[in-house]
Amino acid sequence: MIRCRSCLIPDTRPDTQFTDGICSACLNFQKRKSIDWSGRGRLLKIALEIGKNDSGFTCIVPSSGGKDSHYQVLRLIELGARPLVVTASTCYLTPIGRKNIDNLARYATTIEFTPQREVRKKLNLLGLETVGDISYPEHLAIFSIPFQAAVKFGIPLIFFGESPQQEYGCPSGAEEALTMTRRWVAEFGGLLGMRAVDMIGLNGITAHDMLDYMLPDDDKLQQVTAYFLGQFEPWDSHRNASVACKAGMNQTLPSIANWWEAENQDNAMIGLHDHAMYRKYGYGRLAAQLSVDIRNNLVTRKEALEIAQERDGVFPWKYMGVPVEEIERHLGITHDQLIQHLDHFTNWDLFKTTEDDRPLLREIDNG
Repeated sequence: MIRCRSCLIPDTRPDTQFTDGICSACLNFQKRKSIDWSGRGRLLKIALEIGKNDSGFTCIVPSSGGKDSHYQVLRLIELGARPLVVTASTCYLTPIGRKNIDNLARYATTIEFTPQREVRKKLNLLGLETVGDISYPEHLAIFSIPFQAAVKFGIPLIFFGESPQQEYGCPSGAEEALTMTRRWVAEFGGLLGMRAVDMIGLNGITAHDMLDYMLPDDDKLQQVTAYFLGQFEPWDSHRNASVACKAGMNQTLPSIANWWEAENQDNAMIGLHDHAMYRKYGYGRLAAQLSVDIRNNLVTRKEALEIAQERDGVFPWKYMGVPVEEIERHLGITHDQLIQHLDHFTNWDLFKTTEDDRPLLREIDNG
């Protein structure tokens, strides 16, 4: 495993191209200087004008109630839009997650859509067992439910937040996408090659059970355009957090394996998702967040690497104050069963030993 010479992203990260030892996320960040952001701002206003409709809402903002959701909603209101906030209920909502959803509802009409909970638990387990991702159903729902709502309410415009390819890396050219399409969701939506329809028939799951997790048919999907707001203005997670906190959002560090306080606070299962990512690819949420801060000159690479070596991928015995035993009881599995699933999807070539359920990386080339 070789890390980017500028940040901490490793060459084991999927869909991340390296050029002369520099990852595509760092190269994309450098390209920001050459982007005509004034022109992009004019395009955003044109998109909002074209999106006008008879629903009473200008656009939909998919929301977890977090820092980016707050910023998106408040920014679009500032631009004269009337957004409808659509929240796809998460796998295991935390108390702060609840407070933040309610806080954002002070500023914009909010709809919460909650898929059937027993089916959701089955999908959590199937995701863990088949692709090593306990958050698999969340990755489906955060895309399917906003598009379904757009079709249902006749709102032809959706604004997601940052472009993940711009912020975290991608194959060459993918960072230029302004919109989210069915193909984008399949390729970059974190589905790990497993489609929603592939779950039908597993563990008693029916086609009806999966309707909440399906994108609309193509003829209906074509009626909706989904943009990344981060393609119209420079994305800044810390600015977003500042705006959100001033607007009343709560924040706290989710776990020792996180670097930012104001991210991924809504779902108590995310700690296990991030730990599995570390086991698969040799880096976790902390390294990803530190990499963004390195690009913004908020921390040196040397400092960041020392922090990551100590804390990245540490097992989430508690995440957002929720003990892992509570998640295990919720899903009906033992801790040994959880670790067996995590072990199965661990890339052991990257690790030398395990300490307190955290595999320790072998010596690597850190650039």
